[in-house]
Amino acid sequence: MAGHSKWANIKRQKAVVDAKRGNVFTKLSRAIIIAARSGIPDPAGNFQLRTAIDKAKAAGIPNDNIDRAIAKGAGTSGGDNNSLEEIRYEGYGPGGIAVLVEALTDNRNRTAADVRVAFSKNGGNLGETGCVSWMFAQKAVCIVKDVTDEEKLLEASLEADADSYEITDDQVVEVFTEFTNLENLSQTLKAKDFNVTDIELRWIPGNEVEVTDPEQAKSVFKLIDTLENLDDVQNVTANFDIAENLMELSL
Repeated sequence: MAGHSKWANIKRQKAVVDAKRGNVFTKLSRAIIIAARSGIPDPAGNFQLRTAIDKAKAAGIPNDNIDRAIAKGAGTSGGDNNSLEEIRYEGYGPGGIAVLVEALTDNRNRTAADVRVAFSKNGGNLGETGCVSWMFAQKAVCIVKDVTDEEKLLEASLEADADSYEITDDQVVEVFTEFTNLENLSQTLKAKDFNVTDIELRWIPGNEVEVTDPEQAKSVFKLIDTLENLDDVQNVTANFDIAENLMELSL
């Protein structure tokens, strides 16, 4: 999982810059709409919605925008948001890497066409449903910063039935669990005074494709960036492992 964690770190660094783009606001707002529509429109009783709101606030989305998104999801704004649907696309990138693309769209034909073009113009190809998803397992992740006592973190993780944890950077730890246990894990860590800065769902690859050629690395990063910049795409995951000295090519 080392390569995946490195890529996760790069994505978080890029998110600081990407948050200035309008399409990121759109993606986060859509996540709020879906969360409010799939459960009660009250963050106090809807963990998915509460998580989406926290991410939106961290990205600087105004409270008025957040309230409007909740109202749309609840069906109280007069708009038609039932047309929004979640779709997952699967394909292959340069060097045979496996790629999962998660999207929210009101027009699946448009989104499928955009995703297909992104793959074909960047050394990959869109595959059939199920062609690569079997290589991944979905896990929930709590990202914890300022960890100075690993033994205390281990005890808290065991108490909350976490699966594992990984130190990804100086005093930054990712704690993994099943989706159904995410709220319990997050609350337990916070109750133990850990600084939980983010929670997310993540596809974890069972195996990774090593990328050592700089040109191939550039192609991989270009494909991922192109897919992530599509308005309808919410998240992109791939199973590559790129050498540390090539990670700077993604910036």
